[in-house]
Amino acid sequence: MKPVLIPALPCGNFASVVKMVEHVGGKAELVDRPERLKDAERIILAGVGAFDHGMSAIRAGGWEEALGDAALVRKIPVMGICLGMQLLCKRSEEGTLPGLGWIDADVVRFQIPQGSTLKVPHMGWNEVRPARANPLVAASDPPARFYFVHSYHVVCRDAHDRAASCVHGIEFTAALHRGNILGAQFHPEKSHRFGMELFRNFLAFEPQSAAPAGTVAC
Repeated sequence: MKPVLIPALPCGNFASVVKMVEHVGGKAELVDRPERLKDAERIILAGVGAFDHGMSAIRAGGWEEALGDAALVRKIPVMGICLGMQLLCKRSEEGTLPGLGWIDADVVRFQIPQGSTLKVPHMGWNEVRPARANPLVAASDPPARFYFVHSYHVVCRDAHDRAASCVHGIEFTAALHRGNILGAQFHPEKSHRFGMELFRNFLAFEPQSAAPAGTVAC
């Protein structure tokens, strides 16, 4: 298997992602030029920070066309992590720039129910449950737990795009799946054994078969 390519944007947390991919038996490589993506077999779009900063970095670096070719034309597996998942959507309340628009969804700020003691950002460990069979998160008892840090969450117009959900005051989308496009709102690279399993699933994922998580291994 060729290395998983990770665009080296100025809004990413790359070292932990590279380390985790390699820990589960894969290879990962940071790339600093969009043309490096033309032969990619898998891509991870990792990001932290503000939506507009992330989109500005993608456009300023010339990444948008190369990413679109990989995801929409060649249809290789592409996974967004945290901000990277939000950038897959159409727009965000956090900024004014349009997103990549691959997923028909908006990104909105958490509205915690009145009287709740919960805080924003949603930070720490939380349970994630599959909304349907998907390539990333399998049903388990007890449910998988992942590490989150975010103030905004994705709202899908097509409910089938929601692969997994979580609850923080409200139920929200924790993972996305549409064809070859995947997203994780949490940080699998910081989520120990559950994160390892998710990366194994991503490395094994073939869009043609769309096998549910837990049925394949790296």
